[in-house]
Amino acid sequence: MDLLRGRVRWLLIFWMFVISAVAYLDRVNISIAGSSIEQEFHLEHVQLGWVFSAFVLGYALFQAPGGWLADRFGPRRVIALGTVWWAVFTALTAFVSAKFFAALFILLAVRFLLGIGEAVVYPSSNRLVASWIPSSERGVANGWIFAGVGAGAGIAPVLITYILVHHGWRWSFWISALIGLAAGVVWLWLARNKPDEHPWIDAEETSYIRAGLPASVKAARALTWGTILGSANVWVITLSYFTYGYVAYIFFTWFFIYLSKVRGLNLKSSAYYGMLPFLAMAVCSPLGGWISDGIARRYGKRAGRCGVACVGMGLCAVFVALGPHAQDARVASVILAGGAGALYISQSAFWSVSSDIAGLSAGSVSGVMNMGNQIGGAVTASLTPLLAVHFGWGASFFVAAALCGVGCLLWLVVDPQRAIS
Repeated sequence: MDLLRGRVRWLLIFWMFVISAVAYLDRVNISIAGSSIEQEFHLEHVQLGWVFSAFVLGYALFQAPGGWLADRFGPRRVIALGTVWWAVFTALTAFVSAKFFAALFILLAVRFLLGIGEAVVYPSSNRLVASWIPSSERGVANGWIFAGVGAGAGIAPVLITYILVHHGWRWSFWISALIGLAAGVVWLWLARNKPDEHPWIDAEETSYIRAGLPASVKAARALTWGTILGSANVWVITLSYFTYGYVAYIFFTWFFIYLSKVRGLNLKSSAYYGMLPFLAMAVCSPLGGWISDGIARRYGKRAGRCGVACVGMGLCAVFVALGPHAQDARVASVILAGGAGALYISQSAFWSVSSDIAGLSAGSVSGVMNMGNQIGGAVTASLTPLLAVHFGWGASFFVAAALCGVGCLLWLVVDPQRAIS
C-alpha cells in the first residue's frame, strides 16, 4: 500500500465521486427514457413531471433522516445500504408495466421509494468529509464528489440512448441497477468511518487530518435538532440551496426532452448536446472547489466560500435567462451548459460551509440543507412543464434564472465562521 501513503483520504473521495456518478446515472436515466415511457404509458408531459417529482419528493423528505443515520451509524454502512436500496428500486422501475392496474400510481410509488434510498448519499458524504478532510481541502474534496454528478448525468444521455435504441428502455434501468450494486460493494470494502479505523492509513496522514479539522469537530459534541433548526445560517443556506436545486433539476429532468421535443433535435443530436451541461458540471465542480479553497486560504472563508458561491450563482442566472432566446438549438445548448457550469462552481461552497459549521452533526445539517435543494427540484420537475404550456419555455427558464439570482444574494448574509452552537 505504499502508493496510498498519505493519500487514503483522497482514495475515499475518489470512490465517493464514483458513487455520486452512479447515483446520477440512476436518476437521470428516466429523463432520457422519458419519451418512451410517455408513449408506452400514454402519459402527458405534466404526468411525466409527476413521476420526476415523486423521486425528488422521496429524496427530499429523507435528507435529514438520512443525515442523522450517517451521524449515528457512520457513512460506510449507510452508503452501502443506500446503494443496495436504489439498485433494487431502479430495477423495479423497469418491471412496472402499462398493463398493471393503476400503473401510473405504481410508477410514482417506485420512484418515490428510489428517492428515499438515494437520499443518504450526500449527507453521508458530508459526514465523511467532516471526519476525513481538513477544512483547507474541503472545497476541492466536495468539488470532486459533486463532479460525479456531472460525470454520471453526462454519461447517461449517450449510454442510456444506446441501450434504449438497441435493447429498449427497460434494459437501461436493469444495467444501471447492476452498476450501482457493484459500486456499493466496492465502497463497503474500501471505506471506513474515521481515519483511525482504516488499516491503510499511516500516522503522518492521521496527524495531518486531525490538525486540519475545525474546532466544531474537535469539540466532539453532537447537535440537537432544536439547535440545528434554530440556526439562521442553516436556514439561509437551505433557502439558497432551494433555488440552486430548482435550476439544477431543469437539466436533470427536462433538458433532454426540451432539446428533442421543443428544439427539434433528433435522438442522436439530443444525446450529444444533452451531455454538455453535465460535462460543464463535471469540470466546474472541482474547479470551483479549487478556487474556493485558494481564495479562502488567502482572504478568508467569507471570500472563498460565500464570494465564490455568489459569483457562480449570479453567472448562472444570466446564462439561463439568455439561453432560450438563442435561435439555433446548438447555440442555446452551449449557453445553457455555461449556466450549468457556473452553477456548479458554487456547489462545493454549500457543502464545505455546512460541514465546517456543523462538525460531528455534518450529516444532519447537510441533510436539512439538501432537503431544501430537493424540494426545489420537486417543484421545478412539475412546475416547468406547466409554465411552458401556459407561457412558453422561455418563461420556464426565466423563472429559474430569477430564483437563482435570489439564491446568489442570500450568500451575502451567510457567516461561514460561525459554528452552530
